[in-house]
Amino acid sequence: MIAVVDDDEAMRDALSELLQVLSMDCRTFERAESFLAAYSPGTFDCLITDLRMPGMSGMGLIQELKARGSRLPVIVITSSTEVESQSEAIAGGAFAYLTKPVSEELLTRHLNAALVL
Repeated sequence: MIAVVDDDEAMRDALSELLQVLSMDCRTFERAESFLAAYSPGTFDCLITDLRMPGMSGMGLIQELKARGSRLPVIVITSSTEVESQSEAIAGGAFAYLTKPVSEELLTRHLNAALVL
C-alpha cells in the first residue's frame, strides 16, 4: 500500500486516482501527524509526501521515520525547486525528489524502483 501525505486535497485526489489506475492500493493523509498515527512497520510499501505542509513538514516526517528506524522509501513531490531543499531531502533519506507538476511517467518510474527495494 502506498501512503500519500499532502495538505492539498486536489493533489491527494490526483495521486490517489493515478495509483488506482496503476492498480496500486493507497491511503491518503492530510497531515504528517495523521500518517504517523497510522504508521507501523510493514503497513506501507512507499510514502509520497509534500515538503511544505502545516504542522510537521515533509522533511520533519522523513526525519521522524528515520529516527524510528524505518526503511520505508519516501518520494517527495513538491513545488519547491530550491537546491538546498532537494539536497536536504536526499541527504535525509528521500528516495526521490520530484517537482510539481510531475509527469505520470516519471512518478511511475520512481515508484516502481522504490517498490523493488
